[in-house]
Amino acid sequence: MTTATKTLALLLTGSLAATTGAHAADETISVKKSTLVNLVDLLVQRGVINQDEGKGLVSAAEQEAAAQAAQAAANAAVAGTGKAASGDQTTANLPAGEGAVAAEWAGEPANAKAKTGKIKHVVYVPEFVKKEIRDQVRAELKADVLQDVKQDAKTEGWGIPGALPAWVAAIHPSFDMRIRFADEFYGKENAGGIENVGIDTAGNFFGPYNWLSINRAGNTPQGGLNRQVALNPNEAIVNNQKDRLRLRERFRLGFEANIADGLKAGIRFATSNLNNPVSNDQTLGNTGQSYQFAIDRSYLQYDYIDDKNTNWFSLYAGRIINPFVSTDIVYDPDLSFEGVAGSFRLPFNRGSNKLAGYKAPNPTARFGINQGQQTPDSLFLTLGVFPLQDIDVSVNDKWLYAGQVGADWLVFNDSRFNVAASYYEFQNVNARRNPLGSHVYDWTAPQFVQKGNSMVAITDVNTLNGVCDDTVGCLFGLASEFKVFNATAMFDYAGFDPAHVLLTVDYAKNLGYDKQKIAAEFQNGIVNYTNNKPRTMAYQIRVDVGQPDVRRWSDWSVNLAYRYVQRDAVLDAFTDSIFHLGGTNAKGWVAGVQYGLAKNTWLNLRWLSTDAIDGPKYSIDTLNVDLNARF
Repeated sequence: MTTATKTLALLLTGSLAATTGAHAADETISVKKSTLVNLVDLLVQRGVINQDEGKGLVSAAEQEAAAQAAQAAANAAVAGTGKAASGDQTTANLPAGEGAVAAEWAGEPANAKAKTGKIKHVVYVPEFVKKEIRDQVRAELKADVLQDVKQDAKTEGWGIPGALPAWVAAIHPSFDMRIRFADEFYGKENAGGIENVGIDTAGNFFGPYNWLSINRAGNTPQGGLNRQVALNPNEAIVNNQKDRLRLRERFRLGFEANIADGLKAGIRFATSNLNNPVSNDQTLGNTGQSYQFAIDRSYLQYDYIDDKNTNWFSLYAGRIINPFVSTDIVYDPDLSFEGVAGSFRLPFNRGSNKLAGYKAPNPTARFGINQGQQTPDSLFLTLGVFPLQDIDVSVNDKWLYAGQVGADWLVFNDSRFNVAASYYEFQNVNARRNPLGSHVYDWTAPQFVQKGNSMVAITDVNTLNGVCDDTVGCLFGLASEFKVFNATAMFDYAGFDPAHVLLTVDYAKNLGYDKQKIAAEFQNGIVNYTNNKPRTMAYQIRVDVGQPDVRRWSDWSVNLAYRYVQRDAVLDAFTDSIFHLGGTNAKGWVAGVQYGLAKNTWLNLRWLSTDAIDGPKYSIDTLNVDLNARF
């Protein structure tokens, strides 16, 4: 038993003893003694006190009761008229200095009798009991205070700044890792394969070509498209026939350092295919070889925040995060931007209490959605200039010029509405036809493509005077220019807290497609399926239900989306690398489930069912099971 329990038992016993003496004139001492003995026996049986302590308590109570009864009788005789001759009966018999304490303990002042003329009966608390109470309270307060102090020390980092160099305390690491089981199922009626690749009656090529492989071999003596297909079909043709299961891994390790007020520097390393800007995945099956490890981010960022904690603008330079409100129909979640950008904000509703205590979620926690800079109740403007490819032999480097305007509004409680209108102009990414006998525009062949965009021949048999011995081109590039208008709206309803309902609508339109210009420059037409017919629109409707950020055990989220992306709506190099296994000219459904397995550990399951919009039958169903961890 605890000290507090024993103390309670002693107080009860003392109270009973005092009460016995006070009422001796009305009740027999034997009855009270019996009650006391029974109580003490019960305490002994329950193990609160031992038998010797019980006997001592009974003996002490008997003596004290007898003394109090005698004193009460004497006082009654002296009072006569109902008034006591002197002093309070109970306190008069207490040890010196303890009468006032006992009276105050009972809730009465020490001179209560003098004021009222009546005898007040109070409980006498022995000194050793008061000491036990003081010690118990002191111990409990000490434990509570220590716990509070430890929590404050942990939160505020007491002692750490002094124990470590300043530069160490200024660095904040981050880590995430993903193991992916990717199961890919191809439609049994898919057209293509080695036996079906060729030229149709309208002069259009058909087949799921791997344009990067074809361009790599395009300037060899056997560089024609059909010859390349015949010599190495596994590289020239994208698989659309054979189901496969792949195990893939992504590892990222980042560091962010506070340099000065508002200024920070960051770097992030990641597993990566160095030639693929939209995937950090490393496919397992390289036993005996090392993984590729690349610098995925490297940047400086400055945030101007005033004394009211309002973030007015942010500036970025280097290899940076995606600074735009967007979805994966335009930009894959793994894509990093190289260049400079700035986000400028005009807050409204300043001075209201609506933002007090509001904590914005991770803007990229929902897979495939980027909610931007998370500054509610503000209008914003984001501008960026990004070099895509440096061309040594030309002043016409490849660039992306981007601008976005929008609003981020905390409508009520934690429910938010984001809307943004964007314009992305890609310069010098489209193909240009080489003049006779020249290679001057070979640089217009893209560094990276996935599949879907319309392609044209940059060089052909007439240009190279027979070096390519087929009737088709040796190098291929993008037929269209890309000047993409993008409108995005997101409403995050928090009325079912902690679960949220997020509705996302995204629309994109390529304003750069010029049918007449393409036909005039490339007489052989487009190496695609619909013979120069503009296909330039994309949209997605998506709903997410659940926690905004799955971080703990049993956190959950589900999502469902329908997506429609025409062939030249967006640049296929930068769009989602999972939907239709990358690229454009695809439509279909996406369903996902996320579930928390432990702290910062969760499962992400996605099912994607897609079909080609134009051209031969091309269906792909994909099941991705991702095991994620982070800190």
